[in-house]
This record gives sequence, C-alpha cells and structure tokens, in this order.
Amino acid sequence: MPKKTHDYDNVFKTMKSRHRRLFISVINDIFGKSYPPDTDVSILPSEGYLTEKETADGSKEIEELVSDFLIRIGGDTYLLECQSYDDGSMAIRIAEYAFIAARQCATWDIGHATIPMPRFSILYIRRTESTPKTTTITFTFPDGQAVDYTSPNVILDELTKEYIVEKRLFPYIPFYIARYEKDLISGDDIEAAVKDLTYFRDAMIQLHREGELQDHEIIDLMGFVNTIITHITNGNQNEERLVHIMGGVIIETESEKLIRRGRDEGKAEGKAQMLIEISLEEGLDDSAILKKLQDKIGLSSEQAGIYLAQYGKQFA
Repeated sequence: MPKKTHDYDNVFKTMKSRHRRLFISVINDIFGKSYPPDTDVSILPSEGYLTEKETADGSKEIEELVSDFLIRIGGDTYLLECQSYDDGSMAIRIAEYAFIAARQCATWDIGHATIPMPRFSILYIRRTESTPKTTTITFTFPDGQAVDYTSPNVILDELTKEYIVEKRLFPYIPFYIARYEKDLISGDDIEAAVKDLTYFRDAMIQLHREGELQDHEIIDLMGFVNTIITHITNGNQNEERLVHIMGGVIIETESEKLIRRGRDEGKAEGKAQMLIEISLEEGLDDSAILKKLQDKIGLSSEQAGIYLAQYGKQFA
C-alpha cells in the first residue's frame, strides 16, 4: 500500500517557494493563459485550513494546518495544491484557501464588498477510481440562490512524458515516477521507469543547454526526482539504479544547502561536483567548465582547476 506521508507535499511546497518561475507554464497549461516565462510571480501569505487526518485506529479526524503559499501573477491569484491520494477534506480546504485569498484581494465601501475568488486546481499524483476530474464548491445563500464554483483537476497519470516536456511542465517531473510505484516497491520489471527517467534527464539537460533551465533549477529538479524515488523505494534493490540516472542520492536540494549553510567549502564543492557532471553531459570542454565554476559558484581559478581535476575523470 502506498505510504501516506508528507514527502510529496514537501517537495511540491519547496518547488513553489524556491522555483516560482517554473509554475508559470503550469498555470498557462491549466487555465489557458499565456504569461511569458519572465513574468513576475509573487507569494501571498495565508492563514489556516482544515485537513482530514487518518488516526492510528483507522478512523478520520479533522485537524488544522497552516499554509503559506498562494500565487499571484499580474492581477490574478492562483491556488495550486498537490495531493498524493484522495482526501475527503480537499474541497473544503480549497474553499477555505479561496476565502483567505479573496479577503486579501477584496474591495469594499459602505454597504458593499467585492470578493474576487482565485482560480484553483488540484494536482493528483496518483489516480484511483474515486479521483475526481473536477473539484466543485457550491455556495448556497439564505434566499435560495446557489452558485457552483468548479475547476478542473490535473491527474498526472493521464499526462505523457512528451506532453510534460513539450509544455515545460517541470514541476510535474519529480512526481511522474509515482505511476510505477507498485513495480518499484515489489521489485518487478522497472525498465519502463528507467526509460522514462532517462528521457526526462536527457530532456532537462538539453533545455539547460539551450538556456530554458537555470543551473540551480536543473540541479534541484534532479534532486526532487531522487527524493521521490527514495521515498517510494525506501532503500530496496531498485533505489541505487534509479537514483543513479539523475546523478546520485540528493535528500536535501543543493540550493537549500547553500542558503542554509552558506558558501562554505563543503557546499561549494558539492555544487561544483554537480555542475561538472552536468557540463560533461552537455559536452562542454575544460575551459568552458572552468569558467562556469568561477562564474556560477564564485570559485577562484585555482580551486576550479582542482575540482575539475578531481571530478572530471570520475564523470568522464
């Protein structure tokens, strides 16, 4: 049975906070928008919401959690949520989020208030027989009026890897492997998963080469993929082979480490190692790699040369 933990949600939240730019293409695809990739994306803080929690005896209870992310692009507000399994409280959670966002964007005068509701969508990583195609919030009023507020959900299992790359839906890539969860856990044939992971790795490297993915974005995306792999495989015989495709086990993203610990020698070396590996995959020569190590990480020419000599042969 799939694990019901916060691993998926944590990866999604980290992507939203660290890589807001990558969600522009997701919003364009879901809502039929055409925001340019350099559009400014801001975060709106929110307060609390309710969620359904499964207790030790298998019963359900409602608990209050705190969310800190709503997306605003231009004058529009968007609410994107990630779900790894069907949750009976999802619709009421979305309704609560929506009112939090609406309150921040509301306008009012004496005797009148205008409350603009945000657009919303839920990304379902797994699909079951009960996974809804849409989410609807029905507002009812004492005078008998009722208004349905409906939005389509994203069911990741219905999207092909080619579509995800074509539409630049990078935030979906780490969760794509979840469709092979049973095979990865049982140890059955994992060749389809290996093929798809290799496709995403090669596509990301190509887009990085063309300038569509920045250094820290591709490094973190590969790390997010491996975080999900290690969550699913939980140390079984498939883990090492799968994480090797993206370049080793990364439990904490490199950008988080650099921010949290500063540019100390150990973190600079870790990022240098990853940049060297990616650069060699792209076919860059030594002089181009040395320049990137100096420009992107701030290494001296001498230290860059030491790292290239140390790790260049390892990945060649």
